[in-house]
Amino acid sequence: MPEMRPIRDDLQATLDARRDLGPDYEAALVESFVERLDATIAARVQAELDGHGLAPAKPRQRQNNGAAMIPIALGSMGLGIPLTAIAAGNSGLVGLTITWLAIVAINVAAAVAIMRRG
Repeated sequence: MPEMRPIRDDLQATLDARRDLGPDYEAALVESFVERLDATIAARVQAELDGHGLAPAKPRQRQNNGAAMIPIALGSMGLGIPLTAIAAGNSGLVGLTITWLAIVAINVAAAVAIMRRG
C-alpha cells in the first residue's frame, strides 16, 4: 500500500529518535507520533467523505488542556525544590518569596496561554 509509506517512515523516525534520545523522551515521542497518525487518519476520512459527496466533518475541539499543564507543573516542582533551598539559604524569606512568586507567575502565564490556544 503506497499510502502507508509515510506512516511507516514516521514510525521508523520515532523509533530511531527514541533509540538516540533514550527512554526519557519516550512519552513526548509517542505523543508526537500519535498526533501525526491522528491527523493522517482524519485526512483520509475527510477525503473519503468528500469522495462520496457527504458534508464535511466538523473539526473536533481539543478538550485536553489539563494534559498540557502536566510538564509545566512537574517542571515547577522539580525546579521549585532546589530553588527554595538556595533562596532560603542565601537570602532568607525575601528570596524565598520572590522565587515562589516567579514560579507562580510562570505557571499562570502558561495556563493562560494554553487556555487561549485550546
